[in-house]
Amino acid sequence: MTTVKTAIVIGGGIAGPVTALALRRAGITATVHEAYPSTADGIGGTLALAPNGVAALRVVGADRAVTAIGTPIHRTRMAVGRKRIDLPGLTGVPPLHVVHRNALHQALHDRARAEGVVVEHGRRLVDARETDTGVTARFADGGTATADILIGADGIRSTVRTLIDRDAPGPRFTGLLGFEGVARHEVDAAPGTMTFAFGRRGYYLYWPEPGGGTRWGVNLPQERPMSLTEARAVPPAEWMRTLRTAYGDDEPGRDLLASTNADDVQAVGSLHIMPSVPHWHRGRMVLVGDAAHAPSNSSGQGASLAIESAVQLARCLRDLPDIRSAFIAFEQLRRARVEKVAARAARINRTKAPGPVGRALLPLMMPLLVRTAMDPEKTIGAEQRYLIDWDARVASASTGG
Repeated sequence: MTTVKTAIVIGGGIAGPVTALALRRAGITATVHEAYPSTADGIGGTLALAPNGVAALRVVGADRAVTAIGTPIHRTRMAVGRKRIDLPGLTGVPPLHVVHRNALHQALHDRARAEGVVVEHGRRLVDARETDTGVTARFADGGTATADILIGADGIRSTVRTLIDRDAPGPRFTGLLGFEGVARHEVDAAPGTMTFAFGRRGYYLYWPEPGGGTRWGVNLPQERPMSLTEARAVPPAEWMRTLRTAYGDDEPGRDLLASTNADDVQAVGSLHIMPSVPHWHRGRMVLVGDAAHAPSNSSGQGASLAIESAVQLARCLRDLPDIRSAFIAFEQLRRARVEKVAARAARINRTKAPGPVGRALLPLMMPLLVRTAMDPEKTIGAEQRYLIDWDARVASASTGG
């Protein structure tokens, strides 16, 4: 049985509230400290929750609230030019759900508060100091908080990561800038069908929107990263001209962009991936979610892996007798899995932003991409069938648990 009774959770996005909920179930009181004054408030587009992520939410009783606000995707297909290829799905696996990021944040915050978790906004971490008996967080507003442990669920630009290791790597730009919108154009696809399209100059995806129209997402090749603030400072009409130049020769890209109002297009920012982080923990501090592992959005697993890690960290703290053994076991449970997913996503990224030579070779690469996609059990089976047994006891890392 752990000696940990209290925790400070830094970050109120996805991993933070789930971590606090899981810790509460493990008998540990956690307070979430979020830097921003409120939840996402419309920032960011949609994200995919894979079946394994929904299963992990079930452990903390948040699965139904989240799937209720999502769009289930039952079928996928690949489009290359005019050719459409239906892709086989995994048998016996529930659908993935596409969820608006701000709605997901709100649902998780609501669930956390309903369970008695305290969430404090406007609390930006600037430093932390450890003693033999605890760790004290210091915030930009001058306030402090003290607990047995401090958990960094503060995303790819994690402050906690730099406190653990000042030489820790930061996020790397994938060469892609994300956009999302809803077109009035109706595509020839049944509800619940997501299409991954490789156009002449880039990659995009789309699916029928419940209530009408087609939601689309574009990965625009970009030479340098842009912050969300920078991207949104560009007039929407200018972005639309760029997108129509890039995708206006494609079908249905041309019709999707032509029937989308410029003001309805949302820049979701440059897409990043976290390189392998050498140190996930030190002393009384540990990383969870994107702060430790953030595969690119090509994986379709970023949010789901963060949710899984939140639950697994709570199990380790529940079952192991001291902080160090719990953190070591947690990393042992998670590192190989998340880095395997990140490697798969990196391979996909090379086809999304291939450069001039790569674009010329893309037609030759298509048969290989199709063959790979036609074997989902091999490519994503282990990822999506992953289940956490909350009731099983975690063995210490020294015994191979």
